[in-house]
Amino acid sequence: MEYANLSVEEIRRQLEEAESKQSELKRALEIRRREAKKEVAQEIRELIQQRGYDLTEIVELLDAKKSRRTGVRKSSGSRQYIEYFDPENPENVYVRGVLPRWMKDKMTEKGLDHSSKEDRDTFKKSYLQVKNA
Repeated sequence: MEYANLSVEEIRRQLEEAESKQSELKRALEIRRREAKKEVAQEIRELIQQRGYDLTEIVELLDAKKSRRTGVRKSSGSRQYIEYFDPENPENVYVRGVLPRWMKDKMTEKGLDHSSKEDRDTFKKSYLQVKNA
């Protein structure tokens, strides 16, 4: 579309429409993600039942593993933090705190929202690697 010939009001209107559509798409994505999670949970329940286990005993195992983190942690005083790096560019490192620009850009490329904790965790697990000493 040629924007040079549009008035300020036409550009504002189109921008508002685009923002509205973006909001609608974000809501639709969140709904679909929730539905997909419910489907996965149901599949897991069925698998556990098919194998003859009780759901609570499997959940206990999952919770126990959750607290066991792997990877080398960077020391900062008495606290230790996991250090992640971008496998495509090992100079891109993320430890914690404010997300670096490269990480925000990569998350956007992958269709993830950097303001969502769930998406940040997904990105770290799926696309970053834990830095070894």
